Amino acid sequence: MRRSFTFLLRPTRHQRIALAACLEDHRQLYNAALEHRRTAYRMAGVSVGYGDQSGELKHIRADDPDGQGRWSFSSQQATLRRLERAFAEFFRRVEAGDRPGFPRFKGRGWFGTVEWPKDGDGCRWDSQPEHPTATYVRLQGVGHVRVHRHRPVRGRVKTIAVKREGDRWYVVVACDEVPPGPLPATDAAVGLDMGVASLVTTSDGEHLANPRHLAASADKLAAAQRDLAREERGSHRRRKTVARVSAQHAKVRRQWLDGAHKVALGLVGANGVIVHEDLRIVNMTRSASGTIEVPGRHVAAKAGLNRGILDAGWGVFLRVLAHKAESAGRELIAVNPADTSRTCARCGHVAKENRHTQAEFTCTACGHTAHADVNAATNILRAGLALRDAVQAA
Repeated sequence: MRRSFTFLLRPTRHQRIALAACLEDHRQLYNAALEHRRTAYRMAGVSVGYGDQSGELKHIRADDPDGQGRWSFSSQQATLRRLERAFAEFFRRVEAGDRPGFPRFKGRGWFGTVEWPKDGDGCRWDSQPEHPTATYVRLQGVGHVRVHRHRPVRGRVKTIAVKREGDRWYVVVACDEVPPGPLPATDAAVGLDMGVASLVTTSDGEHLANPRHLAASADKLAAAQRDLAREERGSHRRRKTVARVSAQHAKVRRQWLDGAHKVALGLVGANGVIVHEDLRIVNMTRSASGTIEVPGRHVAAKAGLNRGILDAGWGVFLRVLAHKAESAGRELIAVNPADTSRTCARCGHVAKENRHTQAEFTCTACGHTAHADVNAATNILRAGLALRDAVQAA
């Protein structure tokens, strides 16, 4: 089992400068490799791949010993592989008929991660079990950077990456052979209905609150973005304001992640089978239908719903839940959410009129009444158990 562990770095002032230089040089390498591919194809019709560009790295490093030459060769290869993956995804989307999205040049605000693909090759994870918070990561060209290790790292360290978020630096340690931590077996099963009024409603009738972190930070973000719009491009004040906006967004991301971990931990600890909706969040947050034909139609209402869905952080929660369920040995089932909110959990009657309001469900056939989200969660649980029984029978 592979798991990633993210820790806050505590670099010195000189190490911050070196980390920023490392990030900038890798960004320039990425952009130069992209320009090489574009020029070769445009001028000569030649497709340049990772193997060709990786073979030129030694010459690039020899010509620029104080720039590209001071960083790890393997980390630079990882940056070239990142570009290779971008082109692979581009061609995959072309073949699938999706919007292609040709790889773009990376501006300073759009390249925030450098990866070392093997522990011991240009980097070294220096863990000290007897001192849980006294851990260092050694990076070629930067030195031994202190790590705030707030939890133990399990398994064998495979890759190490450093990323910048605002004015903070983090190290991401990916480990193989992480031993699972199965929890005591339980026969309890629960269905989850995702929502905006409540983040999660369970088939047991429990409503887990949606904290709406983005909405709570909206005033601060709006003020910072207004200040940003007034600043002169390239000025020191603008850079400080950009950092303030970025820090506020990073805080919201951390709040989403923290809340998702807490909710998922409680669900995984109490239930052996967890059934949730197989949501297509990207499709759900697209523009309102009809806005092209009749501009302005339903835009305000749909935009508000989209903001609510994204602020709830469904994608973050479901990803964390999947990781925790796998580690704990729990069974996680995703089911088609179609008609789960319109179907009566007692008699199975399906009708749009069953759901009178956001919270009220009254079956027009049998008269069954319940909270609409609890009714949907019950249907989701039944669908998941039926799907599991069908798979086991096959």
